[in-house]
Amino acid sequence: MGVFVLLLIPVVASWGAYLLKRDILTMSFAPRDSHEAQVQFALERGVPAMIGIIATERIPYPARAFDMAHCSRCLIPWNKHDGMYLIEVDRVLRPGGYWILSGPPIRWKQYYKGWQRTEEDLKQEQDEIEDLASRLCWKKVVEEGDLAIWQKPINHAECIKDRNIHRNPPICDNNDPDSAWYKKMDTCITPLPEVNSPTDTAGGSLEKWPQRATSVPPRIRTGSVPGITPKIFQDDTKLWEDRINYYKKLIPPLAKGRFRNIMDMNAGLGSFAAALVQYPVWVMNVVPTGTGKDTLGVIYERGFIGTYQDWCEAFSTYPRTYDLIHADSVFSTYQDRCDISFILLEMDRILRPEGTVIFRDSVEMLVKIQSITDGMRWKSRIMDHESGPFNPEKILVAVKTYWTGQPKKQ
Repeated sequence: MGVFVLLLIPVVASWGAYLLKRDILTMSFAPRDSHEAQVQFALERGVPAMIGIIATERIPYPARAFDMAHCSRCLIPWNKHDGMYLIEVDRVLRPGGYWILSGPPIRWKQYYKGWQRTEEDLKQEQDEIEDLASRLCWKKVVEEGDLAIWQKPINHAECIKDRNIHRNPPICDNNDPDSAWYKKMDTCITPLPEVNSPTDTAGGSLEKWPQRATSVPPRIRTGSVPGITPKIFQDDTKLWEDRINYYKKLIPPLAKGRFRNIMDMNAGLGSFAAALVQYPVWVMNVVPTGTGKDTLGVIYERGFIGTYQDWCEAFSTYPRTYDLIHADSVFSTYQDRCDISFILLEMDRILRPEGTVIFRDSVEMLVKIQSITDGMRWKSRIMDHESGPFNPEKILVAVKTYWTGQPKKQ
């Protein structure tokens, strides 16, 4: 999609659904709520969402991921804790990206009585947010009605030159900006890539959508992803175009609007999602942690969304929220790390009834998987690789079925 928005504490993702029709892909991010399961509602509407909370650890996204972050009455204390929550938003915002704050304390002069807070308290909160945004080198673009908008600079050239070390949050040293799995939040500013000119966009400029989906991303052009060259990227994109054409033969509903919410459990460079852009689907691209291959920043630069995940743990979503799951070499990767039956049970939890799973792995691993899915009452069959029967890698297609009661005795 053309632009990414991170929605913090959405109200059933109505804004995200509105933007989706305009080729703007949102990631709604909210905690579990005992009164309104907002993330569940969003996913049932076919809008991307995850359960999460801004607390002490980084949110599970790479640096420079989102074009915009939107907070509507999310009641996050942006001005507290040395500003680390707003500093975290700064980490995931792209150079030139926007932060929108709607609700308290904006327009406090009109609403302070209804909010049951004093004028002094609300004025102090907004003043502290304004001050922190200024120290992050953000520029306030507009304040109108119930919202205010700030813009992050396109680079840190002027920001670093003009810094007052006694007043501003420091620039982080020796910090992997993309590291976001069980990583504590910082109270220092994530540095942007260096530029040659004050008018250059840090990290490189992006192509417009839809060319962006298949163009070589800046992270690969600049060589910042070890082992991935433009040629490898282009070959991977073509490979997954061919594989999706084969999947359409195995699963005809894939091309007919049967699926909406799709998850790729081992997303690689995001080429699986790129091959699906012609269909009315969105893909949650998951980059497994601990594999030494952090490609999530590349996926965001291609115009897709995703998150980090350790598949020995539960995924941050409600039950029955995905229509199709793609698992490429996931079980070979995790077979020595945890019991694969736990991963399959987690997949069963998040897959909708009559949802489909595509497994790609060795024959030996697929036979193990099938023996477990049979006990879960999934219907499955092992099929040849798209290159033919002599390839040792095979494909297992499984469908989760409706069933109730106890298994019948044989």
